[in-house]
Amino acid sequence: MANSTVSYLWRDRDAPQEFRTGVSLHSHTNQSKETLKFLAKFSGQHPAVRSFFAYMERRSEVNHGMSVNYAAGYWTPPMTPQLALQLESRQIEQLGVDAMVSLSDHDSISASTLLRAVPSEREIPISLEWSVPYGGAHDFHLGVHNLPAIRAEQWMQVLQSYTADPNDERLEEILIALNSEPDVLVVFNHPTWDLFLITRQKHDFLVNEFLQKFSRWLHALELNGLRNWDENRATCRLAKKWNMLLISGGDRHGVEPNANINLTNANNFAEFVYEIRSEKQSRILFMPQYAEPWKQRILRSTIDAVRDYPDFPLGSRTWDERVFHPDANGVVHSLHDLWPNGFAPPVMRLGVAMIRLMGSGLVSSGLRMAWGDARQLRVALGEPALNTASKAVGHPALSPIDESVGTSIIQN
Repeated sequence: MANSTVSYLWRDRDAPQEFRTGVSLHSHTNQSKETLKFLAKFSGQHPAVRSFFAYMERRSEVNHGMSVNYAAGYWTPPMTPQLALQLESRQIEQLGVDAMVSLSDHDSISASTLLRAVPSEREIPISLEWSVPYGGAHDFHLGVHNLPAIRAEQWMQVLQSYTADPNDERLEEILIALNSEPDVLVVFNHPTWDLFLITRQKHDFLVNEFLQKFSRWLHALELNGLRNWDENRATCRLAKKWNMLLISGGDRHGVEPNANINLTNANNFAEFVYEIRSEKQSRILFMPQYAEPWKQRILRSTIDAVRDYPDFPLGSRTWDERVFHPDANGVVHSLHDLWPNGFAPPVMRLGVAMIRLMGSGLVSSGLRMAWGDARQLRVALGEPALNTASKAVGHPALSPIDESVGTSIIQN
């Protein structure tokens, strides 16, 4: 029987003491291309926001001959792979345990491979957050951790080919093959988050349909450190329904370290994967930042995305160097390079300044009081599925798979 236990550092400062290692899963670097498609969806649901976006879209068309293409545009988080690794490691080491960090950028293993070029970081897992189209205009995100170095690039070609041309039969083949790689961990990230705003009912239907087809090849469901208490409670219920293990995943995009980690006595990442997949043991620790008001944490992450970082490497210092869009000829550039003389339009600068103002001391304190969710905290701590002694029943034993499958699928 699988055993998912959850502890809270603000309740139990001694929770890490019996463990050797803390594992940070699911965080992002400036190698991650974050879609802008959500902006179109979000603005469509809020008339005032839609009016502002329409004004900016007309201005782009008239003044610069460029139509705004949210699907082709993207933004990148501010932290380089090295800075992200240091941030996550430092938080874990302050608990008095060793750190293992798996960075998982969207559809990219660049952060892992860049870090592994440094001899001292050769053991960094090669990981990514894989976008899996499913059910039409919808993606699910799977954390794929610890790809074998010798086949990582081939695996990327396989995963990218599916994303470009999805079908259920091919997806099952790929998941079976990933499962046949004994040291690979596949996690269903933030399964209860309706990221594309397709309505809660439709999202829940697609999640359950997806799990009905593929849950036996997935190793855990993620309790997400950047999503709210309600969604994580729903994930606990989902894990119980489908007999699946729970695991941490911070989903950091800004400069706040992951709000949850896994605790383990594993000596390396492969041993940790064995603990999750074979022993079905997962010990999750939520960090103090998770107890802060969720809306304020989302605002802080948003402010991190538009802040300036003068000490960061060139190309990561200002927000408009980290947002990208095709020019009139379809060539992708940063907004900084697309702005006339490198200056954002005044209305855009005003909008960014207003977001930053919300993070200032007085305004931030007021919002913290307004957004306080102490009741949510009490409810969450009293929820059996999130209790420190809680258990979730594990999924049925995976069927035996020919060890050659993982190699053959990437050669097809």
